[in-house]
Amino acid sequence: MVLIRSLAISLLAAVVLSACGSSQPSVSAKTGAAATATADPTIQTFDKLLDVQWQYQLEHSPEFASIIGDRRYNDRWSDHSLAAVAAERQATADFLDKFNAVEGEKLDEQRQLSLQMMRRQLQDTLTAIDLKNHEMLLEPVGGIQLALAGYGDAFPFENANDFQDWIKRLQAVPLLIDQVIEVSRQGVRDGLVQPRYLLEKLPAQIRKIAAAPGAASPFASPLAKLDKAVADAEQRKQLRAQMIVAIDHQVRPAYLRLAAFVQDEYAAQGRLHEGVWSLPDGDKRYAFAIHTQTTSDKSPEQIHQIGLQEVARIEREMTAIATSLGYPDLAHLRKAVATDRSHFAKDSEQILNLYRGYIAGMQPELPKLFGHLPKTPLQVQAMPAFRREAPGAEYWQSTPDGSKPAIVMVNANDARERTLINIETTAYHEGVPGHHLQISLAQTLSLPPFRQQASYNAYIEGWALYAERLGKEVGFFKDPYSDYGRLCGELLRANRLVLDTGVHYKRWTRQQMVDFFHAHPSDDEPSIQAETDRYVVWPGQALGYKIGQLEILALRSRAERELGAKFDIRAFHDAILAGGAMPLDLLDARIDTWIDQVKAGALPSAPLQEKAKV
Repeated sequence: MVLIRSLAISLLAAVVLSACGSSQPSVSAKTGAAATATADPTIQTFDKLLDVQWQYQLEHSPEFASIIGDRRYNDRWSDHSLAAVAAERQATADFLDKFNAVEGEKLDEQRQLSLQMMRRQLQDTLTAIDLKNHEMLLEPVGGIQLALAGYGDAFPFENANDFQDWIKRLQAVPLLIDQVIEVSRQGVRDGLVQPRYLLEKLPAQIRKIAAAPGAASPFASPLAKLDKAVADAEQRKQLRAQMIVAIDHQVRPAYLRLAAFVQDEYAAQGRLHEGVWSLPDGDKRYAFAIHTQTTSDKSPEQIHQIGLQEVARIEREMTAIATSLGYPDLAHLRKAVATDRSHFAKDSEQILNLYRGYIAGMQPELPKLFGHLPKTPLQVQAMPAFRREAPGAEYWQSTPDGSKPAIVMVNANDARERTLINIETTAYHEGVPGHHLQISLAQTLSLPPFRQQASYNAYIEGWALYAERLGKEVGFFKDPYSDYGRLCGELLRANRLVLDTGVHYKRWTRQQMVDFFHAHPSDDEPSIQAETDRYVVWPGQALGYKIGQLEILALRSRAERELGAKFDIRAFHDAILAGGAMPLDLLDARIDTWIDQVKAGALPSAPLQEKAKV
């Protein structure tokens, strides 16, 4: 799961990406919006328009700008007020009019693809605003109250100005909380709220974040970087004091006020049913979620049936492992794994070291799979205690220049309750050859910035799930229990197809979801409960993993079949990754074009090999 993009972008209700139609860009074409100098006025106007829209996005998404290393807006938060949303809608409509007026036939193939993607993005932003998705900022899985507390670990802190900007942001938290309360009240008036049982969890969660004073607060996490970033001891002392004052006098009181609002007013207004079908325009709302999160035209029923088929297939493979280990059936293997303490961690350091070891072990194998490799360094770090209910691991991206390491953030809280069998597959998913390889490469491509930073869920998560399987192809998962853990991870993603469509389309209750999970368990009980709530809160998001993986596997099968002896796995992976994240229909067209070019001899069947530097 890519946390940074989801927090920095999804909260803005402004950057949603989708797929409609198709395009056939040449894989061999130069990819940058400004890759070649040109006097063509249409191209010049288009390139300038792309830049204007990107600059607007950075200015109005300052958290995202900070994450990718643009410090111009480091001292502010996104404006979540209703007035700002109205202004966002008008600006988006104006941009869409301008991009619709571009004469696409006068652009080269890569610019045509950029035009198509931008038009879709802007239209989806308008739809999201019209559906008022921005009115449900508060929820216990990934709500804004958690995002704010985590940004101190996401932003770069390399000099005194970075710390001064962070202090200004802390001082502005009360205003931001006022906006959140304003928007949430409007959501109640519009009938747009999360389920009551989830909102009732919020006051305790918010108060827990507020409880830690001064330097112990999660908002004080940048202090760990202060000594390295600021040489002058007196200046460090002043910055530390100013940050602690801002936390204790602005942030913590604002959080307590938010907790009181939720407890005294908001939680009681929560909806009674879990699925978004019970919200205004519920069916349209879920169709839009599928559209943006899978970039496919599959219906909820189709997705549900794919999920059931995948669950059955994966459990057959799990049964084969069970019998090879001497168990009479899968149920006995599951029971053994759940009760044998040898499959659980001894402490948090064991978990972190296993992640580091698996990622390090994969690095020398990468040249067998890819012609181009990222140079951005990657670190493994532990999540803070206030995020103990977060997923097992997340990927936090670096800046485009790779000046700071990317992070696999691992939840090693409550270590003795965490199983070891799924660590290997998760390390490949979040690290290499999964999120880190794909996202770090995308940031270096000669593409317009909005494509370098594109966050199409089905592509990004589909690639990472596909990448887990690559570990087995190069000889890893030698321990059958670890291979069983890999299948547990894949089963989880198949379960998601059933459960997400179950609650939001088939109108399942939470108990029906849990019952299905228990019949096809892919994780421990606390994880099952947390996953269930995640699907309720984020309609459609969990669908992207399996839908994307199945599409990449289908494209690979097609390429192997049509190219025969000319098929090279490194060249195939480079073709998948070299255009950046994109809707699945455009990826399909891209690979079709690549296959045709390799057949015709217009592209080499194998890439030049690079050294692995990760």
